[in-house]
Amino acid sequence: MLQDQDLLSIQEVRAKVEKAYAAWQTYRNFSQEQVDAIVESMASAARVEARALAELAVEETGMGKAEDKLAKNLLNADLLPRRMRGMKTVGIIRELKEEQIVEIGTPVGVIAAILPTTNPTSTAIYKTLIALKAGNAIVHSPHPRAKRCTCATVAVLTKAAIAAGAPPDLIQCISDPTLESINELMKHKRTSVILSTGGHGIVKAAYSSGKPAFGVGPGNVPVLLDNGYHIGTAIAKIVAGKSFDYGTVCSSEQTVVAEHALRESIITSLKNNRAFMCDTAQTKALEKVLFKTGFSVNPDCVGQSPQKIAEMCGFTVPADASILVTELAGVGRDYKMSAEKLSPVLSLYFVNNFEAAIDACEAVLKFGGLGHSCGIYSNDDDRIRRYALRMPANRVLVNTPTPQGSTGITTNVFPAMTLGCGAVAGNSTSDNVGPQHLINIKRLAYAVRTPEEAFAVPDDSGAVSRTAIISAVEKFLASRGITATAQPAPPANVVADVVDRFLAARQSPAPAPASSCGCSGPKPAAAQSCGCSGPKPTPAPAPAAAPPAPIKIVDFVCEADVLEAIKKQAKIHIGPRTIVTPSAREAAVAHDTLLMAQRT
Repeated sequence: MLQDQDLLSIQEVRAKVEKAYAAWQTYRNFSQEQVDAIVESMASAARVEARALAELAVEETGMGKAEDKLAKNLLNADLLPRRMRGMKTVGIIRELKEEQIVEIGTPVGVIAAILPTTNPTSTAIYKTLIALKAGNAIVHSPHPRAKRCTCATVAVLTKAAIAAGAPPDLIQCISDPTLESINELMKHKRTSVILSTGGHGIVKAAYSSGKPAFGVGPGNVPVLLDNGYHIGTAIAKIVAGKSFDYGTVCSSEQTVVAEHALRESIITSLKNNRAFMCDTAQTKALEKVLFKTGFSVNPDCVGQSPQKIAEMCGFTVPADASILVTELAGVGRDYKMSAEKLSPVLSLYFVNNFEAAIDACEAVLKFGGLGHSCGIYSNDDDRIRRYALRMPANRVLVNTPTPQGSTGITTNVFPAMTLGCGAVAGNSTSDNVGPQHLINIKRLAYAVRTPEEAFAVPDDSGAVSRTAIISAVEKFLASRGITATAQPAPPANVVADVVDRFLAARQSPAPAPASSCGCSGPKPAAAQSCGCSGPKPTPAPAPAAAPPAPIKIVDFVCEADVLEAIKKQAKIHIGPRTIVTPSAREAAVAHDTLLMAQRT
C-alpha cells in the first residue's frame, strides 16, 4: 500500500497541535507553584539522562563531541532552571504601588519549536523548560537527521512533567518531520509563537509564517586580542571555544584579529595548544571543500573533527590536533575563510594598530554575523568599551570563550540556546530568549489623574492655573481621607483659601529700590545719581555679613515650583504639613529637589 509521507506528517502535526492546545486549556490555569514544580521535575530528569542523550545525539547525527554535548545538556538542565527559580511568569508578577499598576503574566498558548541538527537534545530541553515555565504548551519539530535523539529527549521531559502533575498531552514531538509538516506547524491556527533554530531558510520561513517568531541570524564571530593581555591565556581560551563541540555553536570564534607585533607569540601559543597551522596550499584546499556554494558551509563538514576535515581536503594532521588555523590577507567577500565555518577551523588576521583591529572586527560581523556576538581579550576597560560601542553585535564577550560566554556558561547572560540578533539581522529581539519572551503582560491600571490634570497647560510664565492647583490639592487630601465630610469638617473653601494666599504671595511686586540720595527729584534711568545739586548722603559703611537666612518651609508645592527650582538648581524645603501635589513630587524625584525639614 502506497502512503504519502508528507500527508501523513501533516496529519500528525494537526493532531498533535490540537492535543497540545486542549491540554493547555487546563495548564493555563495552573498556579506559579504548580508550574515551577513541573519545571523542576523535568530539569531533574534531564540531568539524569544528560550523558545518554548526548551520546545518542552524536551517534545519530555524526556531529560534535559527546562530552561537549553533555555540557550543553547540563547548561539547559541545570544552569537554566537555577536561573529561572523565583522568576514570576504566571498570575500577578509585579506591583508598582507608586504608579498604581499591577502586572499580570498570561501565557501565549502553543509554542512551535523548530529544532536543529547541531544541538538537537540541548535545544529540546531548553525550549521545553522555558515554554512550560511561561505556562505554555509546546510541539517540537525535530531536524529529520536528529529525530530519534530529539524525540527521546522529549519523552524524558514528558514523563517527568506528567509525574509532577502536568496534563498528559502538553508536550508533543513530531515523529517523522518533513518540510511540509514544518510549514503546517508554523502556520497552524492553534500555534501562537514560533521558536525557530536552524539555517537561514527555516528562520526566514518562521518570520514569513504570519505568526510571532523568535529566530536567530548566523554568527560570524570576531575576537580582538589586545596588546597587554596574556597571550597564552587568551589563546588557550580561544582554542577551547573554537573546538567546543567541533564548532557547532553559532557563537563559536571564527576570526582572531590582533596587531602584527603579536603574530609570532600568537602562532607559538596556538601550536602549544595543539592547533594545526595550515600552509597556503592546505588553506586553498580547505576553502574549496568547506564552501561548496558561495559562502554556505558544506554540511558534510559541519561539526566534524579537524582530522576528518583535513582528510576530506587531501592532507593529514596529528591525531591530537585541536583545531585547524588559516591566516587571512583580508576580510570580506574576497576572503571566504573570513566567513562563518561551523567547524573547528579558525582564521587569523593581523593589522597595524588597535583602531585597525576594531575596523576589521566590524567588517567580519558585517560579513555574515550582524547582531550576533563578538569577543575581546583586554585588560584596558576603556578599550573594551570602545570596542563594545562600535561592534554591531548584541553580545560582546570579554576574556572568555565566546560559545560558553554567549550561552551563559561563563557569563551572567541568561542561559539560552536561542540568541537573538536584533533588528539589524531581521530578528524580533536582541536578547537571549527566555520564558519572559513567551508571556504577554496584562496591566491593571488605576486612575491617578483626571483628563483636565493630564492636559493642564501652563501660561506664558510657566504657572499652572488656579483651578488645576485646587483640583490637585483636593485630590491629594482626598487620597489621605481628608474630605469636606470629614469630622471635624474642615473650614469651607479651605483649599481655595490656601491656594489663593499662596498665589498672592508668589505674585507680590518687589519693593522699589531706595533712592541713592536725599532728594526727591526724578531719577534718570541710566544715570548713576539724580543730577540735582542737593547734598549727597554719606555712604553708609558696608554692613557686616548677614547671618544665614533661616530655612523657609513652604506650605504648598506644585509642579511649576519644582520646575522653577530645578531650573535655578535650588532646593525646596518642606515640612510634615506641607501639601505637595503628586505631579510635583514626581517631577522632584530625579533631581532630589524636595528637602524635608522640621519647623522650629
